[in-house]
Amino acid sequence: MRITSLNLDASHLTANEEALVRCQRALILKDQGDYDSAQKVMRPLWARVGERPEIGRLHASVSAEVLLCVGVLTRWIGSKNQVEEAQETAKNLITESITFYESMGDHKKVAAARVELAICYWREGAFDEARVTLQSALTEFDEGEVEQRAVALLRRAEVERSSTRSHEALGIYNQAAPLFDKVNDHYLTATFHFGLANVLNQLISVEKRKDYVDMALMEYTAASFHFEQAGHEPYHACVENNLGFLFSTIGKFEDAHEHLDRAQVLMTRLKDNVHLGQVDDTRARVLLAEGRNVEAEKTARAAVRRLEKGDELSLLAEALTTHGIALVRLAHSDQARASLERAIAVAEQVGDFESAGVSALTIIEVLGASLSNEEVSATIDHIGVLLEKTQEAAILRRLAMAFRSLFLSRAVPAPPDWDMFSFKDAVCRYEARLIRLALKQTGGKVTAAARLLGFRHHQNLIAIINSRHKDLLETRSKVRKRRKHLMNHPKRKKKQPSNE
Repeated sequence: MRITSLNLDASHLTANEEALVRCQRALILKDQGDYDSAQKVMRPLWARVGERPEIGRLHASVSAEVLLCVGVLTRWIGSKNQVEEAQETAKNLITESITFYESMGDHKKVAAARVELAICYWREGAFDEARVTLQSALTEFDEGEVEQRAVALLRRAEVERSSTRSHEALGIYNQAAPLFDKVNDHYLTATFHFGLANVLNQLISVEKRKDYVDMALMEYTAASFHFEQAGHEPYHACVENNLGFLFSTIGKFEDAHEHLDRAQVLMTRLKDNVHLGQVDDTRARVLLAEGRNVEAEKTARAAVRRLEKGDELSLLAEALTTHGIALVRLAHSDQARASLERAIAVAEQVGDFESAGVSALTIIEVLGASLSNEEVSATIDHIGVLLEKTQEAAILRRLAMAFRSLFLSRAVPAPPDWDMFSFKDAVCRYEARLIRLALKQTGGKVTAAARLLGFRHHQNLIAIINSRHKDLLETRSKVRKRRKHLMNHPKRKKKQPSNE
């Protein structure tokens, strides 16, 4: 259903019926990307973002629908227009709708509203809260509620992708795929294909999975088709932005800039500053890959300026990290460090510890040589705390490479208290932490962990664990005795046939 007119003849409707019709129309317009019209449809009940809707004359069930609708619109419009505290306002409205639904015992509506609440947490970068909220919602849906379960899984996958847990996200998209085969909604179907393409794009970039390129292009094509059918122009522009990043990762920079130009034109026309900031950040990364460092720094700075006006702090942290890398390339080390440390603080502010850890790791990678031993030690300890729960193999590989580079280029960094310092203990401490992370990622499989850590033979890792880190023996999988090869057995004498 596509809405082309905002005119609504409500003369034959009761106040409750009119409110429900307005909510339905507004949410359809939201799915078409027409947020201004969605807000106008709700105007008799709701004046503007930041204000509470008028629900005093409405039935409790209708009040819950209006609060939920206004909360969802506040989330989208507030993000697009960078309205301060918009996500917090949206959370309060949606939470109030949940209270109404709970009072009526409508558990399905409670679950659906929690999915919307989780998206607010996700937009802020509060990924742990988003995960918990989505898991709570999923337990309420029956097997037959296909669309509701599909949407909840889609949001879970988006949370994992945003927190750089690409493999976890890919697994959830695969789990959701059979459900989306049954969904008859262009907007939701487009969002599924778009999210899956983004995960593949991420894996192509960080793990050099060139075999995913064609798959990602197919998913982006499907997303474009369904977004077009849904009439959602803003997300069309997002597809163009992410195609720009994809072509950059495979070295097709001219194609990358063409797609980013299209995204920029669309976002400028739509006056969408958040996504314009994302386009700037993507272009800065493309320029860095091309070695055009001066242009990259200028573009990354523009991205930061756009995004710091809103409250989507995870996106701001990513832009600050990109800007920090560009500043390093221009030999502005102090400014680069300030940008990267701000990225860490911004991500930590909303509990996005994975992104904060990646920014801290970037400090070691690009500024490690200029840091003192104490600064390196403190940064590594901070990384250990931030990335303690990471499940990303790509991040573990970056950790291994960064730490190994440090160990080879200088003495192992010492803690600030030199009186208590032991060189041998410091080496063992950091070595153990890295091995523990690798074993956790691989489920205790030493051979796989050895590959992550860069060992050519897994026996080398086993020897290190047995000799220096026996406390890690319990974290590795059970050792299976190898069967002796039949060729090594002595030949048995053939048994003489019996005469019996």
